Parts: sequence; structure tokens; C-alpha cells
Amino acid sequence: MYTEKVMEHFKNPKNVGEIDRASGTGKVGNPVCGDIMNVFIEVKDGRIVDAKFKTFGCCAAIASSDAVCELVKGKTLDEALTLTKDDIVKYLGDLPPVKVHCSLLGVDALKKAVKDYKDKQVQKKKK
Repeated sequence: MYTEKVMEHFKNPKNVGEIDRASGTGKVGNPVCGDIMNVFIEVKDGRIVDAKFKTFGCCAAIASSDAVCELVKGKTLDEALTLTKDDIVKYLGDLPPVKVHCSLLGVDALKKAVKDYKDKQVQKKKK
């Protein structure tokens, strides 16, 4: 049902946890399946230098969250915002069709984390 890469990211996620004083955080959930994803990013000089996640959900949700974090490290914010669910599915080597929505949740949580970071930067400038 799941690829070896999906199972590896599920069983041994490299990016699980929180970032204290994260530069940006994003939270999304899917009321239909019950998955909840939190993504935390640390930004320095316009690049995501670290990304972590906390996810309550199925194997695909956890693997997708870990994949999102892996794929955005070292990218600029604009580069990170180009990440799509198809990029996640391709990176993981495929997901069952009924689980592809999990990859979209990870992307949405990332976008919210980037927005949170940008909003915080605007607030800093106002002070």
C-alpha cells in the first residue's frame, strides 16, 4: 500500500518536534479524516534553515509532514511557497489516491507558517 520511502518517513521522521521561538508557525486540519498538522519554520537571511512538524494523523500525514520539512530546508521563502502536493507525492514515491490529501495539508501548513513569518516581519517594522 505505501512505498518504502513513505514508511521510512513514517517510522523514522527526521523533523518531528517544535522549534522554540519559531520564526513562523502554521496549523491546518481536515475534519473529514481528523488529521491535524503543525509546521514550524526558522528563517535566517530569507532562507528556511530549519523546519519541524507535529502531526496527529495517519501514516501518510506523518510522512508528508516530514517530507515537507525536508524539502524546504535551505530554500528561500518564495522557493518554499512553490512546493506542491505533487512535489510531496513524487518525493515520497507515490501515495494511495485516498491519501494524497495528506500531502496537500502539509503544503497548506507550510504556507501558513510562511505567512505567519511575513506577518511578524510587518509587525516588527511597524514598531
